[in-house]
Amino acid sequence: MSGPAPLGHDPAPSPGFAATSMKRRATIMEVAKLAGVSFKTVSRVVNNEPSVKADKRAAVLNAMRMLDYTPNISARQLASNRSFLIALLFDIPVDYVVRAQAGAVARCREAGYHLVVEEMPQGFETEIANRLQQLRVDGVIVAPPLSHRETVRSALRERGLPYVLLAPEYPDPTASSVGMDDEAAGLEATRHLIDLGHRDIAFIGAASRPASVRRHAGYLRALAEAGLPRRPEYEAEGDFFFASGERAGDALLARPDPPTAIFAANDAMALGAMVSAARRGVRAPEDLSVAGFDDSASATVVSPQLTTVRQPLAAMTAAAVDLLIERTPPPGPQRLELPFELIVRGSTGPAARR
Repeated sequence: MSGPAPLGHDPAPSPGFAATSMKRRATIMEVAKLAGVSFKTVSRVVNNEPSVKADKRAAVLNAMRMLDYTPNISARQLASNRSFLIALLFDIPVDYVVRAQAGAVARCREAGYHLVVEEMPQGFETEIANRLQQLRVDGVIVAPPLSHRETVRSALRERGLPYVLLAPEYPDPTASSVGMDDEAAGLEATRHLIDLGHRDIAFIGAASRPASVRRHAGYLRALAEAGLPRRPEYEAEGDFFFASGERAGDALLARPDPPTAIFAANDAMALGAMVSAARRGVRAPEDLSVAGFDDSASATVVSPQLTTVRQPLAAMTAAAVDLLIERTPPPGPQRLELPFELIVRGSTGPAARR
């Protein structure tokens, strides 16, 4: 009977040890052989190049699944001179950024890329840009409000980092961007209230925000189309935060002729106006209809749920990823506008009789 193994020596592994814990990785040549293509074709599929025929691409992807083949990221980087990293820059971790991140993650995963998420507070533009340059990211998605800040764009340009602006407030002729038509969305939201029979419709916006200015322009267009006069006393100023919507609601509903409907340039201000109404015993939507903008998470946790304009954030960030990884990009900066959607919920209803 043998005694215990000498101190400092590991016991011999069991016969199945190597098979279970040291499984050999499939090689690119094995994938090529199983798919009936050259290893160069496999490499093109792995790198998501568009020149591969659909049947060969399907055969390679099937062989990769059968062999549980995982591409070596270092080899991909060397072969393509790419890092396969896309960065998403943000300033304030609000719901907007969380939803934007989800779209970017999904598209990067489909394309064989990885997403790097970086917060860039005011004053840290140089430090964060240097970090992204060291990572050799293939491109940067700049979320608002960073997409409005010239210091951020300048820091990225100086380091030769390609970037796409997400929903910029001002057009930048030197950079590609992805957004939506704010004026058309404001027009549709206000038309919805008019179609419900409302004629006394207020607007809560923020003159300092160009996106709000465009949404206000849509509101005015809808009034003009319906033959309704503009009433400056029904236009209240906010700052995109809940408290300002509450204050604006107080001012509007305290009038001797209060509006029967309110369209706010974002959900936070719309919800503030709804709280102001509830405090006065004004019911939504029986006495007052309220519509917002963004379709934030808070739009569905109130009662009644908020009618709002849904920005296509996931589609916007997916399109931004496509612009950054395109191997044959079109000449010059691109400006993409994606379709929005009006989400009608319980906060809007037919106008009450006065």
